[in-house]
Amino acid sequence: MDEPDPHGVDDPAQPYGILIVDDEEAIRESLEFTLGDEYRVFTAANGRDGLAIFDAEDIALVIADQNMPGLTGVEFLEKVIERDVRAIRMMLTGYADISSLARAVNTGRIYRYITKPWEPSELRINVKRALESYALSSENSALAGALAEANERLRAENRYLREEVERRYSFEGIIGDSPAMQRVFEIMKKVAETDATVLITGETGTGKELVARAIHYGGARKEKRFVAQNCGALPDTLLESELFGHRRGAFTGANQDKKGLFEAADGGTIFLDEIGETEPGMQVRLLRVLQEGEIRPVGSSDTLNVDVRVLAATNRDLESRVQEDRFREDLFYRLRVVEIEVPPLRERRSDIPSLADHFLESANGRMKRSIKGFSNAAMDLLTAYVWRGNVRELENEIERVVVLAGEEKQISVEMLSAPIRGGQPDPIPASASDAEIEDWNLNLSVDNMKRRMITQAISDTGSKTRAAERLGIPRQSLQKMMKRLGLTKDASAG
Repeated sequence: MDEPDPHGVDDPAQPYGILIVDDEEAIRESLEFTLGDEYRVFTAANGRDGLAIFDAEDIALVIADQNMPGLTGVEFLEKVIERDVRAIRMMLTGYADISSLARAVNTGRIYRYITKPWEPSELRINVKRALESYALSSENSALAGALAEANERLRAENRYLREEVERRYSFEGIIGDSPAMQRVFEIMKKVAETDATVLITGETGTGKELVARAIHYGGARKEKRFVAQNCGALPDTLLESELFGHRRGAFTGANQDKKGLFEAADGGTIFLDEIGETEPGMQVRLLRVLQEGEIRPVGSSDTLNVDVRVLAATNRDLESRVQEDRFREDLFYRLRVVEIEVPPLRERRSDIPSLADHFLESANGRMKRSIKGFSNAAMDLLTAYVWRGNVRELENEIERVVVLAGEEKQISVEMLSAPIRGGQPDPIPASASDAEIEDWNLNLSVDNMKRRMITQAISDTGSKTRAAERLGIPRQSLQKMMKRLGLTKDASAG
């Protein structure tokens, strides 16, 4: 076996420090002569002087006589332990006092006895092995310290992430100053304080899951898990396993037990999106959870009790599906203890500028851009557009613009997609009111007429200035109108 490095782990350039405490000068000199070539050796004639040296120097190993005036060897080693429990302790003894040896073992916690007289080569071996132990202890202590520091950092990061999640999904994290959204916030704040089951309704892309998360993180269950499952994304058999879990061998491929989302969310909240897509068999199982608080994993004869708050969402008209016998009436009323209807974006147009600014800031951060905002004309188009995909479509549009922005510092009309500029009008949603359809068609017709008139005037006159005179408007107004209508790059006339 290779001999241990005689140098300390804390400072590889410096040999280990050894403290020898004995009232006999000849013994101190003999030990110093034996060990002095490899280590830094300090000596003291009594325990008091030995403690002063121990406090002043970096000592890895202490060799103390068992029988000394003043502090005995055991008493001295007890005080060494109080100062540094890692220091290795060895004791010199010339006789066998059983009671002293027992006390040394129990309170002095000595590493090894050295009997007088000793063999120098054997002593050197014992010292080297003792220092090996010290090096391992020091390394373990350093690792334990590093682990404790890492754990503290992890706890701090977890606290930060939890606070960030709570902030992001708080009511304040949902953007909306419109009267329609203020009504939603009012209901959300009331139900967050309870364990009531909530049915969140609204078109695709309106932010139903965001509402569900805000309710969870605004309530008493926020320290527990929030889990979400899209019920329309899986066939019934897989959805059952995902929600309720399964036992090993329950079906082909079930090689081990699996905990379902209801069990994983025990004490917290489960969000069931697209609940209207579930089949009758699954609806029966969900009804049992809501009524009894019980689940049964696939392949098991035992039931499990769970304490889970259920939030559900749908873009379907569940009342109509109940009338068509496609959704259980009893489940419908169990889910709709409280209903929150999230309005489509076209019913909260005043929120579009704030949403667009928020999505722009987020996209800037992700893509390392520095786009400052929107031109007035671009924001007018965003606000006037009929957002079939609601908030999600708006977010996707802003992200697309930022991706393709290049070195641009402001979002202009030309940077928006063709449907928003009016080149390819978006289909009118089936749920739009008659008044909205009339407004949409009228605005589109007026913009198309303006494009034709401007294009024809520039073509006939060959100049924007003369075209403005023909149309009876200032040239500057013509330029602004062309920019809003997406005609700036189409017209080459001066």
